[in-house]
Amino acid sequence: MFSCKTIAFIYLSESSSQFCHNVPIFLFHSVPFLSLGALNFWSVNVHQRKFQNLLKGTQIVKQKKASVVDILKQSNSILPHVVLASTIMALVYPPSFTWFTSRYYAPALGFLMFAVGVNSSEKDFIEAFKRPDAIFTGYVGQFVVKPLLGYIFGIIAVTVFGLPTPLGAGIMLVSCVSGAQLSNYATFLTDPPLAPLSIVMTSLSTATAVFVTPMLSLLLIGKRLPVDVVGMVSSILQIVIAPITAGLLLNRLFPRLCEAMRPFLPPLSVLDTACCVGAPLAININSVLSPFGLTVSLLIVAFHLSAFIAGYFLSGSLFHKAPDVKALQRTLSFETGMQSSLLALALANRFFQDPLVSVPPAISTVIMSLMGFALVMIWAKKKE
Repeated sequence: MFSCKTIAFIYLSESSSQFCHNVPIFLFHSVPFLSLGALNFWSVNVHQRKFQNLLKGTQIVKQKKASVVDILKQSNSILPHVVLASTIMALVYPPSFTWFTSRYYAPALGFLMFAVGVNSSEKDFIEAFKRPDAIFTGYVGQFVVKPLLGYIFGIIAVTVFGLPTPLGAGIMLVSCVSGAQLSNYATFLTDPPLAPLSIVMTSLSTATAVFVTPMLSLLLIGKRLPVDVVGMVSSILQIVIAPITAGLLLNRLFPRLCEAMRPFLPPLSVLDTACCVGAPLAININSVLSPFGLTVSLLIVAFHLSAFIAGYFLSGSLFHKAPDVKALQRTLSFETGMQSSLLALALANRFFQDPLVSVPPAISTVIMSLMGFALVMIWAKKKE
């Protein structure tokens, strides 16, 4: 037989909801020990509820933090829209980008390569060098397929559309230069594991462009263009090697710091890319809006589209048995379709007296970026 205190103890061990419904209020006053126990139990229950509310608040804060991080990480998905918006802004109000002069291009592209390095490891680059056949195919696409397409469209511009010869020469000049660093970033957005392979391809084409570009320009245009070897090597070091090495070392030595940095890299990279696209258009707005601008733009679109398609199907036919054939096709398509139009623009301004030669490279800078990142959006959605 239980005593009164034992019964009270058993009764108080029930949940607070049962306690509140089953224990009459007058009982607290009639039984002293029960009144004291109930009050203590009620006090503990209040503290428990406060603690539960605190936990819920903490979970809400964590969810908000997680959602913010997710939004930052997914900033790359709006890149094509931002590029299009920057293009329209550069056309409507050029001063919005004219401040971003050529001296900022190297640091801006270097930042994109740094972002790739932070999200990669040295093992990725070692694996890239184990695919010499893919590297060679990318090189052929860059300096054989693309110059051939450039020559065809340059001839079409002069013979079919009746454009001045310097404009045809400008289209050919665009096809003679090395790959663009933006192709590396485009590959990183669609197929991150192949970004190191894309970087190796672009670096190789850039390093050998000091010899290949003058020969191609002599063969296609009839004019040998001297290229600054020291300047080209310095450009590779500043834009590609140094930033990627810094990113790799930071990732290896300070992984927690890199983990904290990664959510902020995508939005910064989007703004960076928007400036790299909008600035050349704003600075060369007179060339783009020239009487020949529309016709040249259509020819440049056709040239880049042909290069993207050629790179895609060339790699598909050669590597159809590879397990990552689709990713490889996208990578080589970017590598063939995107090139350093800014280098072509610099060569046109420096070595050609006729200003019309610089019109195709100026237009190519914008068209190439728009088409490349449009493909990023299309292929990213297909992968989902």
